Amino acid sequence: MRFGSDWCLGPEQSLSLLTGDWTVPRQLLIRAPKGGNKPLPLPYQTSIFDIRADMPSASDIETREGVRIYTLPAALVAVGATAFQAQPVTLRAALAMVRDASDVLGRLLEGGHSVVAGRLAGAFRSMGSDQIADDIVGAMRAAGYAIKETNPFTDSTPPLLSLKASSPYVNRLEMSWQGMREQVLEHFPRPPMTPVDKDVYLRRVDEVYVTDAYHSLSIEGYRVSTELIERVRSGSWNPDDRAVDRSHRDALAARGYWLAFQRVKQSLGAILDGRNPGEVVQKDHGAWYRELFAPSVTAGILQPGDLAGYRSGPVYIRRSKHVPPRHEAVRELMPTFFRLLQQEQDPAVRVVLGHFVFVNIHPYVDGNGRMGRFMMNAMLGAGGYPWTVVPVERRSDYMETLEAASVEGNLVPFSQLIGQLVERTRRQK
Repeated sequence: MRFGSDWCLGPEQSLSLLTGDWTVPRQLLIRAPKGGNKPLPLPYQTSIFDIRADMPSASDIETREGVRIYTLPAALVAVGATAFQAQPVTLRAALAMVRDASDVLGRLLEGGHSVVAGRLAGAFRSMGSDQIADDIVGAMRAAGYAIKETNPFTDSTPPLLSLKASSPYVNRLEMSWQGMREQVLEHFPRPPMTPVDKDVYLRRVDEVYVTDAYHSLSIEGYRVSTELIERVRSGSWNPDDRAVDRSHRDALAARGYWLAFQRVKQSLGAILDGRNPGEVVQKDHGAWYRELFAPSVTAGILQPGDLAGYRSGPVYIRRSKHVPPRHEAVRELMPTFFRLLQQEQDPAVRVVLGHFVFVNIHPYVDGNGRMGRFMMNAMLGAGGYPWTVVPVERRSDYMETLEAASVEGNLVPFSQLIGQLVERTRRQK
């Protein structure tokens, strides 16, 4: 870096990183006393803009993953009023990390930031943190400052935020779920009102297996044919006599998909018997994953430890600006995800957010797309919708709509795409 250590991110992007959002922004804003006030173009329509601006004090800077950012209290004091409207999830997640007014009061008092104090007090109070709000207002007035408390958030519906959660990842997920469910309700077809016959439904699931396996595996880049998939299903897959079945990556993937599909069907049967779908998939998804990759372990391509469960390191998605959460956060996010899924009453929301949130967390090193589509179809069955295939011909649309939801928080295109595929499947029944 040409500025040495004399630079840091701005307060808005510092808050994004502090609350666990490492999504690659279209433009990264850097503060530096020797900044050139001009953008540096980067690939994929991104850029860095180095702003000529004074640095915060050394005590107000920390380093995360090699990136110099504002500390949480300093960022909350420095962030502009418009950020509360443009990034309400990030700001609320950041505010929820503050446990005592003293975290921000020192900076407010030393800088005489009466307007900022009024804004932060109003923001805290809007989230139910009355004690912090009262302490800010009381301390500022005791120091002789006139303070007018204002709520900087403009969204009409307060999020159902668990202020006791210590993890910004958990708070961010809870708020995102509440905001995105409204998008789903507006843009996804309502569930059928007719009761589901379990045996008929599972028979239809069996009938669609070859098509589903072909498209789901093809979306992930495997080169499979319906002949290979049929051979695996019919039991003609023979790793003892056929070297290609023992070692070929595509054949092993097809075999794993067949095994996982059978396990998903068992879960679906329990759901159709009336069990809570969120509870069923929480209990069973680990078995889906193990079946998906068991043939590769048997063949010696993967190590047995690869079936242990959630990833223990970073993972990146090719050609995506979305950066999945750190592996430590996955351990907090997955129980929260399943709790939200269990508590969700609307079938359409379970379908769309069940798929999207799972792949957004990306809990495994591999197989997240296939697992996400299994999750989606388990939730479709719970709502009486038909098992639905995402065709490989729509792969670009599928990936683009997931990207829009992950990076921009816009779940409408993804809701509409999956809804269209569900409706098309309904008409074909």
